[in-house]
Amino acid sequence: MTIIKARASLLRSLSWGLLFVCACNPTCMSQPPSKINAHPVHKTPAYDPTKQTVFIVADNDGTEMFDMMAPFYLFNATEKANVYLVAEKKSKIIVMRGLFVMPHFTFNEIDSLHIQPDVIVVPNQSRGAGNQKKITVNFIKKQYTGANKILSVCDGSATVAATGLYDGKALTTHSSDYEEVKKHFNKPAWVLGTTVTQSGNLYSTAGVANATEGSLLVINDLFGQETMQRVMSLIHYPDSEIRKDHQNLRIGNNPIYTGLRKGTIKKKEKVGVLLQHGMSEFDLAAILDCYYRSFPSSLETFIADGSTVTSQFGLTLLATGNAKTHTITELHVLHTEKISEKEKALFKNSQIIAYDQMSKQYIIDVCLKRITDLYGNDFGSFVKLMLDYNY
Repeated sequence: MTIIKARASLLRSLSWGLLFVCACNPTCMSQPPSKINAHPVHKTPAYDPTKQTVFIVADNDGTEMFDMMAPFYLFNATEKANVYLVAEKKSKIIVMRGLFVMPHFTFNEIDSLHIQPDVIVVPNQSRGAGNQKKITVNFIKKQYTGANKILSVCDGSATVAATGLYDGKALTTHSSDYEEVKKHFNKPAWVLGTTVTQSGNLYSTAGVANATEGSLLVINDLFGQETMQRVMSLIHYPDSEIRKDHQNLRIGNNPIYTGLRKGTIKKKEKVGVLLQHGMSEFDLAAILDCYYRSFPSSLETFIADGSTVTSQFGLTLLATGNAKTHTITELHVLHTEKISEKEKALFKNSQIIAYDQMSKQYIIDVCLKRITDLYGNDFGSFVKLMLDYNY
């Protein structure tokens, strides 16, 4: 009996340790890809030659959500850019926090179409710092002309550093991963204390949440301050200017970190997020990224009707949860006015967490406030550390 209990305790510790690593490393997945139809119907937005073109380079095996979807929303919101997710394969991109997204083009398709990007965004990929995908690295090098721009987001720093393009150039990354990435790539001019760096046409951001600042800076340089300010207002950005000062606070030996690794901090919440047609990619990514780092018992996305949902700017979203057999305790809904009677019936036993679309609040702040209210200031501060939301 003692051996059985010891084994159970070890398994619990290992499970929580893995969950913690996944929450800090934005390339873990919450569900195996086999659960989702491999070839959903997917429509690629038309190419407008009068607009600037933005490639967001994703890894099918795992790409950090806010790193990828925040720039996708922000560049689309300018109304002056073609914005495409590009990946090695024409199959779903696994995104941590219970979601799958379809890319618009493969690397090979881009080569055959001869579309030249004005901006290349590189989110955190599903590789360790010293194990970057050669095909992705070569694609970025091939697409960069010196006249266009590259924006590295968070640990996308490892991917761009592997290209050699940032050698001798300013580069930053997630505060808690800074030393690890720098250890593998010592040729860039590594920088601390800022949300976003710029060396000519090469940009980079600190951790996850700073995808906003990096995108806004590139938008300002491409389209001007008026466009940037308009985009800032759409997301209710907390300041009138881009926040650049950054405290590089690291997770280190934070007491919450220790508790999570030992399995002494446990959550019973089973969190669900309802996928709805026309929903903001920015808001969806913020909710999922924040709540995944609150360490719920589970986190899933759901669709009541059909197999896919199309987001505000045309991404094909695929859920991980089964709405008919779910056991979630709370359902997060961005547009409560759009909930159907069928959806109400399916989730009648779950608490509905509604988001006020008329509120003038930044979505990350909204999520962090609720997490702090639920679990206390120390835990809220810990979630901020994992997001690198440190101003």
